[in-house]
Amino acid sequence: MSKKKEEAERQDKVQQEITRIKLPRAPQTFGLLEMRLGASRVRARCFDGKARICRIPGRLKRKLWVRPGDLIIVEPWEFGGDDKGDVLFKYSKAQIEHLRRKGYLKQLDDFEEF
Repeated sequence: MSKKKEEAERQDKVQQEITRIKLPRAPQTFGLLEMRLGASRVRARCFDGKARICRIPGRLKRKLWVRPGDLIIVEPWEFGGDDKGDVLFKYSKAQIEHLRRKGYLKQLDDFEEF
């Protein structure tokens, strides 16, 4: 790679660490993406112990690219909240490491076992 690209990547990593990290609010929870199902739907195992079929809302459909193993924020639906939800945010690797250091992801180690 050229020096300019390497420098740009370093600055991107620093910028990701500096920005504020979004945390789940009251009904929202962390989730670990298990599988993509198609039609902007995914299966996620949430930190509250439930597996949900989640959709990526239309406003995020082209911005939010997810893969199995990604850490996401899931907002359960008011009706059918145990089974369904919306994906609101995906964390980058730098953000996940920051959350681990701060102690927000203690349950993540339990989920990686299955």
